[in-house]
Amino acid sequence: MKTEKEKAREGLLYDANYDAELVGERLSCADRTFELNRLRPSQVKEREEILRGLLGRTGKTFSIVSPFFCDYGYNIEIGENFFMNMDCVILDGAKVTFGDNVFIAPGCGFYTAGHPLDVERRNAGLEYALPIRVGNNVWIGAGVCVLPGVTIGDNTVIGAGSVVTKDIPSGVLAAGNPCRVIREITADDVAKYR
Repeated sequence: MKTEKEKAREGLLYDANYDAELVGERLSCADRTFELNRLRPSQVKEREEILRGLLGRTGKTFSIVSPFFCDYGYNIEIGENFFMNMDCVILDGAKVTFGDNVFIAPGCGFYTAGHPLDVERRNAGLEYALPIRVGNNVWIGAGVCVLPGVTIGDNTVIGAGSVVTKDIPSGVLAAGNPCRVIREITADDVAKYR
């Protein structure tokens, strides 16, 4: 018989609210993020130590500004030169993977968790979790919400306030609710800032 954690990894309905193992892991993670969020910004070494122990994978160079919240931590993988500004949330019931050179503005949320539309199952504490993948060289504007199962391609910009419900390809500017491709990023965009 599969554990609730195994079911979550497979994208199946699982008991997120009453399973003792998962509740215990979330409490442990909450204690560590509480400790992280109480540290002074100047306590760089201590902050990095907590984050390296909390997250599933980190690059050599990264910065996450407090406050920061997540469910488990071990399902989060960040690449090199990762930056996440303050007040971001990652509900990592499934893997959340960020590539290299990803910049995330304040107030963003990455939510792998979804709930059944069926009231009986939802009230029983069942949910599902689908992975989120963010490619390399991605900039995500302030207040963006990324939903379960979404992939954002390399070299893409997501405009502030967007709700990303579906995959976004590489090399584009996308924005809105729901988020949609506005246009490709071109050589004119490079020349603009020279």
